[in-house]
Amino acid sequence: MFDNICKFIAENFSDDLATWLLGSPLSLTVLDPTELQLDPIRADSLIFLQSEELILHTEFQTDPDAKIPFRMLDYRIRVYRRHPQKQVRQVVIYLRRSDSPLVRENTFRLGETFHSFQVIRLWEENTPQFFHHPGLLPFAVLSNTDDPEQVLSLVSRSLETISQKQVQSNLAAATSILAGLVLNRETIKKILRSDIMRESVIYQDILEEGEEKGRREGEEKGLQKGKEEKARQIALKMLSAGFSITEIARFTDLSPATIEQLQRQQHN
Repeated sequence: MFDNICKFIAENFSDDLATWLLGSPLSLTVLDPTELQLDPIRADSLIFLQSEELILHTEFQTDPDAKIPFRMLDYRIRVYRRHPQKQVRQVVIYLRRSDSPLVRENTFRLGETFHSFQVIRLWEENTPQFFHHPGLLPFAVLSNTDDPEQVLSLVSRSLETISQKQVQSNLAAATSILAGLVLNRETIKKILRSDIMRESVIYQDILEEGEEKGRREGEEKGLQKGKEEKARQIALKMLSAGFSITEIARFTDLSPATIEQLQRQQHN
């Protein structure tokens, strides 16, 4: 979920992201990872934005990952194969505070091969910078603060000043989800208005995912229930035919206790 939220922010507020990471509001467009022939399993969590001269490759990581340095080199080479003329900026952004040394690794070495990239640990970033651009507001609560609850309150006030309701709604939903890394849900609900978030595409996506998950689970439960009922019917027939409980259990995968219960019901 956190990967998807960060990807949504990067793709819909690319100017704000560029201002933060590149130092200027460079106009960027989305570069489809499949164009670089990347592993589709990882491609969903990658963010590539491009201009005429530059490609910004951003990786948002919730927790440390020892594979990051090699992965950054791998992606850099893939980008070079496809766009050898373009500059590339690679940034790994860690969302959740960690004392692991992995969150400080920004190079990869293999023999004479050396590659470096930028690493940002959000909990070390100064808070005010995230209030300068609306697309960065969701990150503020994860920044360098001793009072994330107060920061979330300030973000909430800033969100209320956004005139475009859809933008306001999307950023509120993104803020709510990312804030879950440092605050409990009750605190977040108390500060952020749920009625605003319900109108966001993020909220709708979550609802759809929940409904789809519920449908799948319902179908799986239905299938399982059907299999169990069929096994019970077979067990009853085998009991009537004089098979032992051990034989029935081996054939139907029902427990001996369940078969004994069926046997008692059959005699009642």
